[in-house]
Amino acid sequence: MNFPQLSHAEALIAGLLAAVLVLLLCLLVRSFRAEGALRTRLGDDLAELMEQQLNLQHRDLLRDLHEGLARQTDRIGEHARADRELLQRGLTAASLQLSRGMKVLTQSVDGRLDTLSGQVNQRLDEGFRKTNETFASVMARLATIDEAQKKIDGLTTNVVSLQELLGDKRARGAFGEVQLENLVRNMLPPEAFSFQQVLPNGTRVDCLLTLPEPTGKVAVDAKFPLENYHRMFDTALAELDRRAAQQAFRADVKRHVDAIAGKYILPGTTSDGAVMFLPAEAVFAELHAWHPEVVAYAQQKHVWIVSPTTLMAVLNTARAVLKDVETRKQIHIIQDALGKLAKDFHRFDERMAALARHIDQASRDVQEVHTSSRKISAHFRRIEAVQLDDEDDALNGTAPDVPAVEAAVPGGGSPAGSSLQGQSGI
Repeated sequence: MNFPQLSHAEALIAGLLAAVLVLLLCLLVRSFRAEGALRTRLGDDLAELMEQQLNLQHRDLLRDLHEGLARQTDRIGEHARADRELLQRGLTAASLQLSRGMKVLTQSVDGRLDTLSGQVNQRLDEGFRKTNETFASVMARLATIDEAQKKIDGLTTNVVSLQELLGDKRARGAFGEVQLENLVRNMLPPEAFSFQQVLPNGTRVDCLLTLPEPTGKVAVDAKFPLENYHRMFDTALAELDRRAAQQAFRADVKRHVDAIAGKYILPGTTSDGAVMFLPAEAVFAELHAWHPEVVAYAQQKHVWIVSPTTLMAVLNTARAVLKDVETRKQIHIIQDALGKLAKDFHRFDERMAALARHIDQASRDVQEVHTSSRKISAHFRRIEAVQLDDEDDALNGTAPDVPAVEAAVPGGGSPAGSSLQGQSGI
């Protein structure tokens, strides 16, 4: 059974009662000693009379003591109930105030977390948007390259025999010019080329490439000799005729190289080299595989023989050079943009670190609030458990103080005193 804790005043009263009991016990001892002396002096009759009087006094003292203890016990119980009610009201008020404080703190933490979440989502959306724009630009350029590749593949798959397609030199020249124009337009910007350009010597070049210095202007010719090439592979002719056609083919190519070098290489106007474009990959392969002396002769004349495939490589290199020149012209703009980007990224890094600190602090605050809430709930459970135990004792009608005194006094003085001292210790 759990006894209610006494206050300081109640403990003082209990101590005074214990002192009174001790004095009463001392008086009883002295009375017993006096009784023995009177018995010896006055005799049996006087002893009986004194014993009756002492017994009456003893019963009166015990009755008064019992009544005083009963009143004091009632007073202590009333004080204990008042203190318990006051403590309950204080705990209830503290619980309400703590609940309001926790509600306000929760709302503040939720608001801060919502703000931080909104900022994080906004910055992530901006990053995703920029990334998507970059990917879209890359995909658009890849689509352009794929489209150009498809056109080139279509040209290579749809080209039939040159002998069947082209009947004369004019048709061959037109075919070469069309293929050359398609390749150049797909690979270079408009300001880097021109078609059918008239040079200062009065000649008209099929295509004139305008490249950065020191290369300058490069002439591209799209005409090529083909009659003797077909005779070289005509099985209806004799072996000697085919060999003669092969020699004539080499002579035709050399004459065409001399014509290109003489008409399209102009000191001070064009570069020191020109390009001879062969629209047929087979002719280009025949020259480089079986007629290396013709290729070497063209290189000596600074005439570069190209096919559609190799011309694409040349144009791609020219485009890279043009892009590098434009990049150098705009290098200060790029440097400024990179500087601004570096500053923005530095600010983003600082704000991201601050955001991480805020999130970490909010997490610690939430953990501390949860810890305080668990401790307060545990205190409430212990208080409720104590109140339930007190109510159960009241319902069972247990009153340990009075019976202990009544049971201890008749048997002698020492047990009653020990019982009271035990109650004061509680």
